[in-house]
Amino acid sequence: MTLTALLVIAAAAWWWHNHRPHRHGAGASAAARARALRTPLVRLATALGIRTRAAALADRSEAGAAGERRTAARLAPLTRAGWLIYHDLALPTGRANVDHLLISPTGAVFLPDTKRWSAAGPLLIRAGRLLHGSQDVTDRLNGLRHETATVARVLGVPVTPLVVMDGPTLIGPHGRPATQLEFRGIQIVPAHRLTDYLTGRAHVPGQRRPADLAVIVTHELPPHTRRHRG
Repeated sequence: MTLTALLVIAAAAWWWHNHRPHRHGAGASAAARARALRTPLVRLATALGIRTRAAALADRSEAGAAGERRTAARLAPLTRAGWLIYHDLALPTGRANVDHLLISPTGAVFLPDTKRWSAAGPLLIRAGRLLHGSQDVTDRLNGLRHETATVARVLGVPVTPLVVMDGPTLIGPHGRPATQLEFRGIQIVPAHRLTDYLTGRAHVPGQRRPADLAVIVTHELPPHTRRHRG
């Protein structure tokens, strides 16, 4: 590659890094993290065939954004049944975001969190710990617990945390494939069964009207990329 070509690549990367658009919606925060990680120097290194940690982290963020968009596509048909669906919301404090927030027609609130993990090993519960293959991943749900507690406090109603697992097979307590796991109050369902799970809970009564909850969401949980620009 000639020096002129490298300079053109560097200039284009600089322009995009400083003029990139701010998008909202499913996967927006993860996509924004990927763009922020791909600085002009990182893009130049990639063009030269040099693999950097920042580029690897950007790849992971982009994969996460793609997973969130797939979840959003699965959820979209529920709006015809009266569900209210929100994506990529900011919490009142800190920089954490909520992947998806759902309000059922009866006012029950669910907080799906998309996880795209390798399908090489199964997901199971053993001795009170969550395992992905032989790896203990119990602590990887701590973020969802924090988000759930925060959203429940903001809305003033119970919130059901829900892991949308994209990849590994779920294994139940008897060693056979399962359609759902429950781990310390968190429901875990395969991504392809997400709408089935939610449809089966469409009539679970909530504590407040959906319209009242929607007003709180609008005022207290804005789009994450709008609150954290830059």
